[in-house]
Amino acid sequence: MKIDFNDIDSMTLPGMNNGTGMMSARMYNDASYRIIPTSIHPGGSIGIHKQESGDDMNYVISGTGKAFCDGVEEELRPGVMHICPKGSEHAIVNTGEEDLVMLTIVVKK
Repeated sequence: MKIDFNDIDSMTLPGMNNGTGMMSARMYNDASYRIIPTSIHPGGSIGIHKQESGDDMNYVISGTGKAFCDGVEEELRPGVMHICPKGSEHAIVNTGEEDLVMLTIVVKK
């Protein structure tokens, strides 16, 4: 299977899950996967929410930030993957001065 994200419209989302600021994303979504190249703009965040559909894996391409999963704080930087298991609560915050660019993959289970 090939997914060409160039063929998927970009969305601009304000304050996702009661977060702050803005983020941009292109989302592929089917019965098994949700795959989302995401940019959280400086000062932006994805608010705390329960991971309902499956494990949420966020691979950092560029930028810096923090992830919180079930109360545990993790530093995000290029080359780091944050994994939040299904049923957990998590949030992601851009702490840098440039976009926090990630590839998010949710394996639905």
